Amino acid sequence: MTIVYFIAGLVFLVIGAELLVRGASRLAAALGISPLVIGLTVVAFGTSAPELAVSVKAALNDQAGIAVGNVVGSNIFNVLFILGISALIIPLVVSKQLIKFDVPLMIFLSVSVLLFALDGRFSRIEGIIWFSGLLGYITFLIYKSRRDSRKTAEAIDPEVAELLGDPSEKQAWAKNIGFIVIGLVLLVLGSRWLVEAAVIFAKYLGVSEVVIGLTIVAAGTSLPEVVTSIIAAIRGERDIAVGNVVGSNIFNIMAVLGVASIVAPAGIPIEASTLRFDIPVMIGVALACLPIFFTGQTISRSEGAVFFAYYVAYTLYLIFVATSNPALATFSKVMLYGVLPLTALGLLSLSVHQLHANKK
Repeated sequence: MTIVYFIAGLVFLVIGAELLVRGASRLAAALGISPLVIGLTVVAFGTSAPELAVSVKAALNDQAGIAVGNVVGSNIFNVLFILGISALIIPLVVSKQLIKFDVPLMIFLSVSVLLFALDGRFSRIEGIIWFSGLLGYITFLIYKSRRDSRKTAEAIDPEVAELLGDPSEKQAWAKNIGFIVIGLVLLVLGSRWLVEAAVIFAKYLGVSEVVIGLTIVAAGTSLPEVVTSIIAAIRGERDIAVGNVVGSNIFNIMAVLGVASIVAPAGIPIEASTLRFDIPVMIGVALACLPIFFTGQTISRSEGAVFFAYYVAYTLYLIFVATSNPALATFSKVMLYGVLPLTALGLLSLSVHQLHANKK
């Protein structure tokens, strides 16, 4: 029965993502809203619905490891794995708005997670602060898009021409909204079944709750983002592909952690290992986006390969820790004193080169 849930979940994810991207891109044109904003809001928030459901349920059930690990792990997974795979398929164009506003906001929010966690708990007040920020963020995006983007429809999808030519075409509007709703429902159901199947296997293997939250649950609840971003990239909706990831990370912190902290009876306790390692990794991943996005405003295949390789390394580290593997010490030294410094120097060099190119 577990394998049936897995296969059915995968099928639902693929179909749901296709419907969501199709409906969202056409609706963006009809409303005069840029596909980037649709990716940052409707698509990103919709595909993050599984994270919201899982973390809120975990918070109510006093499963702090899953509630926090799901968000932190998902944000790491979204950037390293999803952008990595998407860029390997086709280089992704990055909007200036992402570079100037949304990625810095993602970095700021990632740092806020660390600051709020220093006392060992996410409180209800902190949850309210995050969620209030989300409402302001959505309002800003919609206002800015409708003010600055009046002619985006032609660049999205030729199939929307008829819809724009006849504003009274209610059937077309209903069809696109239906695509989005059905797509979201299929994504949520599909990810839920995949997560349930994966957690059964993980518990059978004796993996801890925190590791389950950071890996199996985080990856499982991020599967809608995986499929949606890949299909968006293949369909040429690259703003949706990138905006989906950045928007999902913003939503995960402000909405998922925010709501979970609000509904948890006594707040959400933070494990020491998460505070020392996983949250700093999430911040580092967010920081890495800025220079990579900045260099040429694209995510190349080589940069996608670097992202993906880092996710493999992060997952290996978690497995080594969970299993007390003797290779952990050597692996940590290689990453800490070799790979990470070289990567930082490479990113710094690319940023400096791009700054000189821009001045010229």
